[in-house]
Amino acid sequence: MPGPELTSLRSPRVVAARRLAKRSFRGKERRFLAEGPQAVREAMAHLVEVYVTPEAAARHEGIVAAARAAGVPVLTATDEVVAEMSDTVTPQGVIGLCRFLDTPFEEVLRARPKLVAVLAHVRDPGNAGTVLRCADAAGADAVVLTDASVDLYNPKAVRASVGSLFHLPVAVGVPMETVVDGLRGAGVRLLAADGAGERDLDAELDEGTMGGPTAWIFGNEAWGLPEETRALADEVVRVPIHGRAESLNLATAAAVCLYASARAQRAPGGCRSVTMS
Repeated sequence: MPGPELTSLRSPRVVAARRLAKRSFRGKERRFLAEGPQAVREAMAHLVEVYVTPEAAARHEGIVAAARAAGVPVLTATDEVVAEMSDTVTPQGVIGLCRFLDTPFEEVLRARPKLVAVLAHVRDPGNAGTVLRCADAAGADAVVLTDASVDLYNPKAVRASVGSLFHLPVAVGVPMETVVDGLRGAGVRLLAADGAGERDLDAELDEGTMGGPTAWIFGNEAWGLPEETRALADEVVRVPIHGRAESLNLATAAAVCLYASARAQRAPGGCRSVTMS
């Protein structure tokens, strides 16, 4: 079996891949890295190249074969080279170089979405990726990150999405006012998730008000949504705490809210088309 093709940490490919750890370089090149077999498998349609150790290539023959069948170059690399490219402490031996895949906000609107997650002031990349994963699992039509939120292509965000980044449209860098105007114009009801909300999620469900197209607005992990963002929503809704917990973290609250909407929209008489009066 021939030796690895990438052996030097100074290889132009290795140097270029490592530079993508910085947001400025990701934006300039419109490229990012997806680490691990699950992410690379899901990223297949967006891959530019794949870097894999010989051991990982043998362990994940299906990924290597699929990439080559799609015309994506697969380069073997030493453990040291993959570790240099990686953002994790224990690399899994498979890294994909991917093209940016964000969707223009206008395209999200044209698709007439019924369930949208809006990350308004989310700064933690792990939380952003986890909320994206929750939105994907709940069957959301899109995720929107405002210009006040973290970079979608941050390695931690990509990793936390566990492949969901590649499953649904994601718009990035959209001003909050544009998000609100666009979604409201498309007939989507805007609900801000906030622990101090005037409305209770249980009441929303009991009163049958959640069956229509809905966008949930999620705020910062530490201080929630600023008043000016809360004021833009149709309702500010809190997840009820029935036990003694002080609060829910962002990703857990997002999962509860998104699944509540998904259930209401799938109930008899739920989610009317936004084209209907």
